[in-house]
Amino acid sequence: MQHFLSRLQGQMASNWNQPALCDYQGEKFTFGDLARHIARFHVLFHKLGLKKGDRIAICGKNQARWGISFFASITYEAVAVPILDNFHIDNISNIINLSESLIVITDPEIWKKLENIPLPMVKQVISMRDFTPLKCSEEDKAVFDNLDNLFQEAYPQGFTSADVNYPTDNDKDLCIINYTSGSTGSPKGVMLRYECISANTEFGQDHIPSSVGDNVLSVLPMAHMFGMAFEMIYPLCGGSTINFLGKLPSPSLLMKALADVRPYIFIAVPMVYEKIYQSKLKPIMDRPLMKVLTALPGVRQMIYSKVRKGLDDVFGGKVRDYIMGGAALNPEAEDFFHRIGWHFTVGYGMTEAAPLLAYVKWNKFVLRSCGKPMDFMELRIDSSDPEHTPGEIQARGINLFSGYYKNEEATKASFTEDGWFHTGDLGVIDSKGNVFIRGRLKSLLLSSNGQNIYPEEIECVLNSMEYVLESLVVMRNDKLVALMDLDKEAIAKSGLSVEAVTKKLRKEANQKLDNYSQLHEIVVMTEPFEKTPKMSIKRFLYS
Repeated sequence: MQHFLSRLQGQMASNWNQPALCDYQGEKFTFGDLARHIARFHVLFHKLGLKKGDRIAICGKNQARWGISFFASITYEAVAVPILDNFHIDNISNIINLSESLIVITDPEIWKKLENIPLPMVKQVISMRDFTPLKCSEEDKAVFDNLDNLFQEAYPQGFTSADVNYPTDNDKDLCIINYTSGSTGSPKGVMLRYECISANTEFGQDHIPSSVGDNVLSVLPMAHMFGMAFEMIYPLCGGSTINFLGKLPSPSLLMKALADVRPYIFIAVPMVYEKIYQSKLKPIMDRPLMKVLTALPGVRQMIYSKVRKGLDDVFGGKVRDYIMGGAALNPEAEDFFHRIGWHFTVGYGMTEAAPLLAYVKWNKFVLRSCGKPMDFMELRIDSSDPEHTPGEIQARGINLFSGYYKNEEATKASFTEDGWFHTGDLGVIDSKGNVFIRGRLKSLLLSSNGQNIYPEEIECVLNSMEYVLESLVVMRNDKLVALMDLDKEAIAKSGLSVEAVTKKLRKEANQKLDNYSQLHEIVVMTEPFEKTPKMSIKRFLYS
């Protein structure tokens, strides 16, 4: 397995003047610029007395300088501590303190909220905007002020690609501590080694190869492993250009950025694709004339081809792989995308795997599955009949984390006695190795007659129905209740009352559900569901 920093170093040598990290409609840094900024940071870190294994917290909006800060930290063999910038300020400060970070690289706006909160271990705070100090001692400020001269002294002949030399003998060393809020809101620091990142990078380049000239539009949070690994590290290690959108996109901004960037890959939660299907494609395909035309074999393929091209054009026209993860894709939308031959696949991952557990290329993807175990990874089902009876999915492989930082109790509880990781997910694996997730172990519901009920399966049915934006199924007084966030604007336009719609939804849902999954009641939410950083509903708040 090739070290991911060896891949990055190779790209710097080959593509010195090619764009590497860019802000959409903003700053642009070539591979040479990236290498030069990393080297300047190394000089700075050395003069500040930073040592291998010291922690650097990185908290800011998605941007090219976030990437520079990250790569500067881990190539110095400091431990990067990425923190979501939309965390509550108390959570940000808590993670900085829990990780014992000595340096914080952050947006000035975030620092204004942090500067009066005790951060006893922090020695320097650096602005992500321009890499100037926001907090440091007078002695350290002299180092910042003299950095240009110090850099010139370190490289008197000028800095070139021949000076790039990153450590690659550190596979087992700690690279990242990634804090995840978890279902209880208590942060756990996931300890990821360099080899965890290398394994995911190698898998990406083997199965979804990228190269110079390929573009990525980064919309996922960089402080989350899925975005960091597959919208930045892996494609950059193939020579691709990363374009950071930098803000939560409106539909119009996202469409313009996709048209301008024309990415080769697009990664999003299923809801993004489902909304396109429900609002744009389904109304067209449900027209009486369209139903007649698609019943004719020859015409059907022409229509599907045209729809597929139109869908591709929405995403810029160059996407080779559409990847979904974080939740199940609505079955109705999934069936339609499959019928038209769209290049989509659903993967399976989590922070503790940095992040991939399972994936398969779109042309080998089996409907309702989430791929097969990735290279370097084994998955098993804790069940007497793993193909038919759901059990906990357990994992083992070199890309799995080392444990939770300074939390031996949580680490011990996360592994079986024979060393397999408890994913907390329920599923089955068929004879060909395809993984099918049935739900979360913690969200499994038990009926009064002992029947296992997987709320996620019911929610898939509900979320495909008209007027339903999102749903959550809970058990109350031994009865199944669906909490729903409804499209009240669409209901108002229809002329129906919310009460009439919920009555209709319950009746239609129960016609599609098994007897043991019948809904007793629908409760309409007055506010949208509260979400985790992964954009999944915080179930524990509603149980």
